[in-house]
Amino acid sequence: MKYTTGLLLLFLFILACSKSDPLVDPVPDPGEDGNGVTEDPITFTPCEDGFAGTYPCNGYDLIGRITLQDMGAIAGNDIWGWTDPLTAREYALVGVDNGTAFVDITDEEQLVYLGKLPTATEASTWRDLKVYENYVFIVSEAENHGIQVFDLNRLRNVDNPPVNFTADARYTGFGNAHNIAIIPGNAMVYAVGTARNDLYNGGVHFVNISDPLNPVSAGGYGEQGYMHDVQVVNYTGPDPDYQGREILIGANEDRLVIADVTDKDSPVTISTLGYPSIAYTHQGWFSEDQKFFILGDELDEINFGFNSRTLVFDFSDLDQPSLHMTYTGPSTAIDHNGYVLGDLYFLANYTAGLRVLDISGIENTEVSEVGFFDTYPANNTTVFNGLWSVYPYFESGKLVLGDIDSGLFVVQKSP
Repeated sequence: MKYTTGLLLLFLFILACSKSDPLVDPVPDPGEDGNGVTEDPITFTPCEDGFAGTYPCNGYDLIGRITLQDMGAIAGNDIWGWTDPLTAREYALVGVDNGTAFVDITDEEQLVYLGKLPTATEASTWRDLKVYENYVFIVSEAENHGIQVFDLNRLRNVDNPPVNFTADARYTGFGNAHNIAIIPGNAMVYAVGTARNDLYNGGVHFVNISDPLNPVSAGGYGEQGYMHDVQVVNYTGPDPDYQGREILIGANEDRLVIADVTDKDSPVTISTLGYPSIAYTHQGWFSEDQKFFILGDELDEINFGFNSRTLVFDFSDLDQPSLHMTYTGPSTAIDHNGYVLGDLYFLANYTAGLRVLDISGIENTEVSEVGFFDTYPANNTTVFNGLWSVYPYFESGKLVLGDIDSGLFVVQKSP
């Protein structure tokens, strides 16, 4: 399959971001005074009559914000979270163009920007991060970046924030990487989207993190070529042939890949799967019973004129997966990263912001939107602005949202 149109669009996006000039004008930041000076921070604002302040919403209140200016950055990207096991304090781990920012979101009346870990080499539009135990592992498309390792216990006692942090370790077994996956509780990093001409063809690099401060290469999987994003699980789903195995689902640009990566010395492709109107197979996440896999294609709205399209695959039989249903959103905004918690799917929908889908009826092909919070109120058009990602796994119910143009938002379901 040829990707000329999609790759050209991605190139234009890269070029625009590298010049700090988004494809459309960014939303005016209500926390700025016009001279780039941040005013009083935005705190709790309820969603009333369809708005939380200037932000369109349905069922989600604004807890607070930390702007890109606050974090000394030009653009935002990925986001994750960490809860301190000793204090139960909650922290947003915020990817930005020039590093990773850390924000204590525990106090709903005052979010605290603790500081930033600068990028290992140079600034980049792309950064991705995941947590193992009390360490965050960070990759980037920045040249020669490798994996930065940061001990999150250091956030417990920060005097006079914000401060500039340093990494506790760095793995340089590869240079750039687009994404990183970690199975909760498993001491293994799965890094993907590396150089296409490397040992694993831009596929998966396995990195053992049993000693988090001394990551060690553990092989890789390159049989299916370049992988843009992956989810890896300890499989407990309905297919008895693979229960108890480590199963990887790869978004490989023009197809889904299912692989058994239990044996790091001999990973095995189980199956591959296409679907109608493929443009760029981007990212997906399992339902909690691991029967269904929910996928976003990042360029189908651009290439085919769809409204936001979310594809649901039946993975009951990993050897013979099939397309189960398609959900179409209310706008033409591009879908990006999505995550499942219980019967809800939390989708970062670029210019349409956060969209929350009820997937309790997914077995019967019933999916519906039950809430939203739009971090990009200017429009819901088909451009690469607005919300990059969402982290929905804090026990408090807070959601942290990473917006390309506006930084960190913390929201919570309305009472």
